[in-house]
Amino acid sequence: MSVRPWRDIDRRKCRKIMVGNVPVGGDAPIAVQSMTNTLTSDADATVRQINEIAEAGADIVRVSCPDVESTAALREIVAHSPVPIVADIHFHYKRGIEAAKAGAACLRINPGNIGSEARVKEVIQAAKDHGCSMRIGVNGGSLEKHLLEKYAEPCPEAMVESALDHARILQDNDFHEFKISVKASDVFLTVAAYHALAEAIDCPLHLGVTEAGGLRIGSVKSAIGLGSLLWAGIGDTIRVSLSADPVEEIKVGFDILKSLNLRHRGVNVISCPSCARQGFQVIDTVEKLEKRLAHITTPMTLSVIGCVVNGPGEARETDLGFTGGGAGKNNGMIYIDGSPDHKIENDQLIDHLVELVEKKAAEIEALEASEEGVNVAAE
Repeated sequence: MSVRPWRDIDRRKCRKIMVGNVPVGGDAPIAVQSMTNTLTSDADATVRQINEIAEAGADIVRVSCPDVESTAALREIVAHSPVPIVADIHFHYKRGIEAAKAGAACLRINPGNIGSEARVKEVIQAAKDHGCSMRIGVNGGSLEKHLLEKYAEPCPEAMVESALDHARILQDNDFHEFKISVKASDVFLTVAAYHALAEAIDCPLHLGVTEAGGLRIGSVKSAIGLGSLLWAGIGDTIRVSLSADPVEEIKVGFDILKSLNLRHRGVNVISCPSCARQGFQVIDTVEKLEKRLAHITTPMTLSVIGCVVNGPGEARETDLGFTGGGAGKNNGMIYIDGSPDHKIENDQLIDHLVELVEKKAAEIEALEASEEGVNVAAE
């Protein structure tokens, strides 16, 4: 479907950096990342979880490196990871140096607890020596003591000052391959801090509402915070922080991006909440379809609407669609590429839609492969 001008988001202009082989910032797609919750020292378990997160669509995965055992395992983890690895460094700067030597694509340091400027300089040198980028990760819950004394509490001004102070250290040491985050568990604080930071510096920004909560409330808070920032054009990578399986973070992250037409992966199901007009059991049908279509990564839209009030209109705007018939009818209309195509009995609906989606995905993939071959030949 064509993109309407009123759907366009004017993304903030910033410089581009690399996290391993993933471009971040500039004109690069907004990257989606998550973080493992296994013991990093258990390389096998950590690699298994990284593979699960990557299979869900993650571009980047972060792992915590709190001790020597973790950085010792990092070399094996990096070697077997299908995506770039960010090493999360807190408290001890030497873990950052060890992580860089082990092959981390990026080092995340927290200004509130990484230590003195001299220690930060040693981490910077390790990043230079081993081709790492860095993330300055400011967190509202761990601001530096002098900033809390100055501002009395976590606030946007304190978070931005912390970020810029540490960005200056990197820049003074001729290091520019960095991005910044200014996360808080409070949505208002997070959004205000990012808006101020976006005006103050031209590096890529990594978005997140930290400690957002469990799957439901955390997804809601993240959608509000990240969604409003992304709508304003702010953000180059995102992480949805949930007390849930990391795979769920990736799913929610992509759902946020899909909702804003910023990035697409898999089937975007557009469905009604159902009411007495429904010609079939919408809720049960959608639940089963989402599970059976989870393996599809090709972007496409599918509308599943219970009746003919809004069904035909929604179907005109989607790649595939189904609209339930009137009261007492046991069939409905299948739409393909926005046009009514044929009717199907309700009891055959799920299998039929899955078949149509899989066929459509194969056609799109074949077309893309053919176009890519033509472009290569032309070059």
